[in-house]
Amino acid sequence: MSDEEQEQTIAEDLVVTKYKMGGDIANQAVRLVLEAAKPGVSVLSLCEKGDAYIMSETGKVFKKEKEIKKGIAFPTSVSVNNTVCHFSPLKSDPDYILKDGDLVKIDLGVHVDGFIANVAHSFVVGASKENPVTGRKADVIKAAHLCAEAALRLVKAGNQNTQVTEAWNKIAQSFKCTPIEGMLSHQLKQHVIDGEKTIIQNPTDQQRKDQEKAEFEVHEVYAVDILISTGEGKARDGGQRTTIYKRDPSKQYGLKMKTSRMFFSEVERRFDAMPFTLRAFEDEAKARLGVMECAKHELVQPFTVFQEKEGEYVAQIKFTVLLMTNGPDRITNGPFDPELYKSEYEVQDPELKALLQSSASRKTQKKKKKKASKTAENASGQPTEDKEAAE
Repeated sequence: MSDEEQEQTIAEDLVVTKYKMGGDIANQAVRLVLEAAKPGVSVLSLCEKGDAYIMSETGKVFKKEKEIKKGIAFPTSVSVNNTVCHFSPLKSDPDYILKDGDLVKIDLGVHVDGFIANVAHSFVVGASKENPVTGRKADVIKAAHLCAEAALRLVKAGNQNTQVTEAWNKIAQSFKCTPIEGMLSHQLKQHVIDGEKTIIQNPTDQQRKDQEKAEFEVHEVYAVDILISTGEGKARDGGQRTTIYKRDPSKQYGLKMKTSRMFFSEVERRFDAMPFTLRAFEDEAKARLGVMECAKHELVQPFTVFQEKEGEYVAQIKFTVLLMTNGPDRITNGPFDPELYKSEYEVQDPELKALLQSSASRKTQKKKKKKASKTAENASGQPTEDKEAAE
């Protein structure tokens, strides 16, 4: 974006509306995929279902404004058990069939006019109130959920990114779990999914030195991304095909192969700088070929399929939060039900306990200092849509 163009922020009502439209579609897409995620169902079919829903719903908004781009901001990924993230297979790839007891992470994103709403949700296939999840799967999902609740209370104007990193480490430890090393949550801007301000989880000593301290400010937007493991928290390339990429607008190179040039011009035209899946191309084989030269010369960045050690479990929760003048407003959220997950552990740290018990609701905070969060029910795992509609 050039300097002449005034950056649009959530100080403008229309921008907030666009974020919330994307947020509502993302929330519904997660619920749709979740409802379909039964034993015997293929991951590929779930990824296709999520993407088709996003395209169909974003196609219904701002119909008259032909110049407004909208659609997928992150392709639907369904990563199971020890797969950390970004598993979104092609038709020509080995698929995965869900089984009872699998720990599943759904990750997806929607944008309206480049304003991005990302969400991720973790659950166990077959879990019910009669058959709640216990043991390590329950520990890791509970830890991720509480990390999200802590972040909702910490990612607000005036606080620092390091406060969030420390809270996540302590919460994960209390459940004998570990945040995945070096994973980043990013500030979001129009058309930019990886803004400059970040929150790192479980940094190495070197990453801790390199990580820039940042203060959250009013009218910023963040995709808060939490990935917790029952294991050591080391994510490795699992050797599966990378299928999700995004264009790097800062890089240029004269592509030699015609297939690569055709592929890249389609990427520019259809996706701009948003992440995309090779599934979205009519000819998958040509896309697989075309992306290789583009990736080699860094015109596109890969979203690698990472894995933790076999036998471990990874849970992910991601939400998008708007830092409004009267407090943080979480616009995306999976339908977490605390009754389905019974862990023997709980947060012991008195400061963190007090933080988690503090209200994230708009009304109580308004009475205090007009601090706010629209998502009053979220701490109890209730859906947010009804609250939003009243705004």
